[in-house]
Amino acid sequence: MRTLISTAFVSLDGVVQDPGGQTDYRNGGWTFKNVDFVPEAYALKGSEQAESTAVLMGRKSYELFSPVWPGMEEFAHYKDLPKYVVSTTLTDDKLVDNWGPTTILGSLDDVAKLKETEGGPIVVHGSVTLNHALSDAGLIDRYNLLVFPLLLGAGEQLFSNTDKDAQKLKLVDSEVYSNGIQKNIFDIVR
Repeated sequence: MRTLISTAFVSLDGVVQDPGGQTDYRNGGWTFKNVDFVPEAYALKGSEQAESTAVLMGRKSYELFSPVWPGMEEFAHYKDLPKYVVSTTLTDDKLVDNWGPTTILGSLDDVAKLKETEGGPIVVHGSVTLNHALSDAGLIDRYNLLVFPLLLGAGEQLFSNTDKDAQKLKLVDSEVYSNGIQKNIFDIVR
């Protein structure tokens, strides 16, 4: 069974919306505007790429990332990896042709089947709505979080507010950097 890893930049109050400043969210670009850059705080992003064998995302994140990420040196490893987009509205003719093989998955059942295939970790970037659905369905195995020392108030949250039983997490790695960013890696306890 493949490991499904949700990775996120998250504020201390749980906001994950638009960390890079690509939309009109009032705090867009919060990861760059409010915290001093310390290279070692972002080493997790490099190790994620190195261990990833596929990328999973929702339609909105695909539409934001696909015009930009294929040409970015920072995400070069992802370029040829298989991409999977969970969507009931995206069509093959809307997929970019310069970002490796991309498959549209129509349901969470398709994600569950993907996890049962041979291969290594699948990483989920962005994709707030998809993260909520994956979590609620019990499909996420690990969270790789970079927690920023910011309170953003309103904004899309990483975790769903679905009324469900408590889910225990096990902290498997953590580090605090000089700029206040915390790396927290949690495995889901089943």
